Amino acid sequence: MPDSVLGEVVITRPLAQAEGLARRVTALGRKATVFPLLDILPLADQASLQQALRDLSGYALIAFVSPNAIDAALAARADWPRDIPMAVVGEGSRLALARHGLTAENSTIISPTDLDRTDSETLLAELDLPALRNKQILIVRGETGRPLLSEALRAAGAQVTLLAAYRRVAPVFDATRRRELKRLLHGQNDWIVTSSEALRFLMQMVAQLDEAEGVAKMQQQRIIVSHIRIGETAQLLGFSNITVTRSGDDGLLAALQSRT
Repeated sequence: MPDSVLGEVVITRPLAQAEGLARRVTALGRKATVFPLLDILPLADQASLQQALRDLSGYALIAFVSPNAIDAALAARADWPRDIPMAVVGEGSRLALARHGLTAENSTIISPTDLDRTDSETLLAELDLPALRNKQILIVRGETGRPLLSEALRAAGAQVTLLAAYRRVAPVFDATRRRELKRLLHGQNDWIVTSSEALRFLMQMVAQLDEAEGVAKMQQQRIIVSHIRIGETAQLLGFSNITVTRSGDDGLLAALQSRT
């Protein structure tokens, strides 16, 4: 099917994480449009993050909730200890660790083995919870985040410390982005969305446009999401054409190829 019929592939990840996927989409013969729905910003006080990471020797496990958490933490402390096991949720986080030189060859990395669903629930299934009882665990995340992992670990008797390493905010919705969003609404595009929070920001942006039936036009777009939870959010927001893929870029690309 020609690109003009398929429309564009709108990648809504934060800019730094969107570019690699955009190159792979282009290699498939599709037009990739990067339209970030989240900005990842450093903490206002980097000194407190660096202080918290200075001595990690008391932790039995360090869990990172996202690639952003990994990048922020390892930017704050470059000499990351390789003798402390790390837990991550998905393929993107494993790749982020690898960019910093941390791999299965030189570190203990725990992650879900079911690649069709990678989240806190499936990560918990891989952890030896009885062995973590009374142990110190550090969870590195954004300023806000889903509490399921920390609550489950505490329920298992672990002593959990939450460490904010970055901020997630909605991008500035300026005149340039307004024009771009209006243009995209007038096509039938494939939107790659990897965050429920980002999807809610998108609908808030659409509602601010002086666009006749803008919300209805957005709800008719095809949404490709990387987790069933995001798909449920899309349903609640009125989307009807939702494709849920396995975790990671390969799953997202496979969903695109099913249209070509």
